[in-house]
Amino acid sequence: MMGNNAGILILGLVLGAVIMFLIWRLNSSGKKKIVRESSHTVIESMRKVFKVVLAEGFFNELYNFEETRKLFRIIPSTKRALVIIQAKVFVGYDFEKCEWEVDDEAQKIKLVSFPQPELLSIETDYKYYNFDEGIFNLLSREDLTRIQANGKKQVEAAAIKSDLPKMAAEQMRTLLTEVVQSKNWQIENIYKITAGSGRSLPA
Repeated sequence: MMGNNAGILILGLVLGAVIMFLIWRLNSSGKKKIVRESSHTVIESMRKVFKVVLAEGFFNELYNFEETRKLFRIIPSTKRALVIIQAKVFVGYDFEKCEWEVDDEAQKIKLVSFPQPELLSIETDYKYYNFDEGIFNLLSREDLTRIQANGKKQVEAAAIKSDLPKMAAEQMRTLLTEVVQSKNWQIENIYKITAGSGRSLPA
């Protein structure tokens, strides 16, 4: 008798669990998800530019962030982040800054002033590793923004010190010489196109 009661009890529990599961599935499937998305694009300004990319480089920059604060000036709390910045850098010239004189009769172009190669743009991708936060010192959005900005500055500095500006200057000298000579013209002061040191455009 006891065995029959136990069997009935177990069967009842199993059936109850199955019924509850079916009810939950029916309720879940009957619910419809409502997703609303919106996007608004505003064009602030547009203008014509004449910038030419003559060299590109790929950089992997390792940036280590660490900041320690003391609670009540006694208990230290440190937050850390290790970031790998993968960047694609484009170096070239802004022709709006070039000055030259054209002699149609002699078929000559004289370079009066030529700008230094510039970092025209940087495409970056950030990969975060080894997040370590203190109990009283958490990584904030401001920290992440600062990490990205400082990491990008490191990439800019590395690009400026690299051979990219020199490559861009060599490409520009070759390009202008070939284009001018193809029209049976001559170019003067080609030496004014120098690598110097690249610099980033103002934001």
